Amino acid sequence: MAHSKALLVLENFIGGKFVPCSSYIDSYNPSTGDVYCRVPDSGKEEVEAAVKAAKEAFPIWSSKSPLERSQILNKLADLIEHDLEAFAQAESKDQGKTITFARTVDIPRAVHNFRFFASSILHHVTECTEMPTMGCVHYTSRAPVGVAGLISPWNLPLYLLTWKIAPAIACGNTVVAKPSEMTSVTAWMMCKLMEKAGVPPGVVNVVFGAGAKAGEALVCHPDVPLISFTGSTLTAQRITEKSAPHCKRLSLELGGKNPAIIFDDADLGQCIPTTVRSSFANQGEICLCTSRIFVQRGIYSEFLKRFVEETKKWKTGNPSDPTINVGALISKEHLEKVRNYVKKAQAEGARVLCGEGVDPLALPPGNQKGYFMLPTVIAEVKDESCCMQEEIFGPVTCVVPFDTEEEVIRRANGVKYGLAATVWSGNVGRVHRVAHRLQSGLVWTNCWLVRDLNLPFGGMKASGIGREGAKDSYEFFTEVKTITIKH
Repeated sequence: MAHSKALLVLENFIGGKFVPCSSYIDSYNPSTGDVYCRVPDSGKEEVEAAVKAAKEAFPIWSSKSPLERSQILNKLADLIEHDLEAFAQAESKDQGKTITFARTVDIPRAVHNFRFFASSILHHVTECTEMPTMGCVHYTSRAPVGVAGLISPWNLPLYLLTWKIAPAIACGNTVVAKPSEMTSVTAWMMCKLMEKAGVPPGVVNVVFGAGAKAGEALVCHPDVPLISFTGSTLTAQRITEKSAPHCKRLSLELGGKNPAIIFDDADLGQCIPTTVRSSFANQGEICLCTSRIFVQRGIYSEFLKRFVEETKKWKTGNPSDPTINVGALISKEHLEKVRNYVKKAQAEGARVLCGEGVDPLALPPGNQKGYFMLPTVIAEVKDESCCMQEEIFGPVTCVVPFDTEEEVIRRANGVKYGLAATVWSGNVGRVHRVAHRLQSGLVWTNCWLVRDLNLPFGGMKASGIGREGAKDSYEFFTEVKTITIKH
């Protein structure tokens, strides 16, 4: 490639060293449509080397005390925080998200992930029971499992990668991580800080590449006993099949088709701006984003009018502009996929109230070839429509009316997913009733994306297997043993 000298070229991080690869994948800047980075196209050979390094590092790392590991995690958090602006700029350029979102959400949360697990690892307790009649005492102990395989997605690259690395190494495991080949830069930047943070060689290994090669090699490796994956339900099915012969432990955080239920006593002054944000934050490329909005019929017309007005205030454009609300979608292919959902909805008789195909999209000259799309609101859409059943993962949301509580619970649960939901009502009894009956791993009432990392995170049905969080991640990344002492 003639212009390859101008490109950023990444290398795998194996055994504490950067290692070049024999072949590479082009990575695009979503806001311009230009190739700007080359990512290793790793496969079995690179994964084998990374697993070997991780296995060799495991005895020493797992023998360190929780306090020693905690101190190293805190140091790594400090180093990322020191370079927060550089990480934010890289994340925005690599993923297409706005610089504001990267600065205020992605990178601060990545820092917090390390600090949170650096603290939580110091506070776990084990169980102990007595059997006086038998003269026995039972207690449990926990130990790290070994080499953890971590596969993270492209929508919140460093945020979700560190959400896996931090608990894995805090518990004493070593890791082989594979970020998305479309958003690998901040993972590579983090690797540059490992030695300074005091992370021993081989504890954290990062192999870049496509899922079909690098990801599959990691999932199929016999010396990787557990896999933590965040991504699509389809990929998770393949991971489950490939890992089954090895009886691997799996944590799968998958897609969502998340409902917002808005009753007629909702505070629309709070509800509308929050629901716009929950629909379109990060271009709608968050598994927790709202994509089905059920509004009680008495306020449906008012809500729809005000919701569209508020949506139109969100500006789409150059992600490096701090006044922009919506950046670029991840790829040309993904943009076309999202646009096609809007076309399908129109073909089914739905009405597009704003956004794609309705309003003009004005972009700066340098962004004309970028993968941009206006926030889009669809009404008069049937529950059976693909736009109401399938995860779109873009800036598209559907708004439909409902009449009764019983009806809306049935309709909200009428999809294969069960990740998150929001309920808006001033009736305390109602929000408790509805929350208990929704088939969702997370239910927010009168808010969205308020998280306590101590509590379980994960979905029901096709939205995943297992949970993540202080206690759940600790249990996933450790083996428990029951010991009985007769005295």
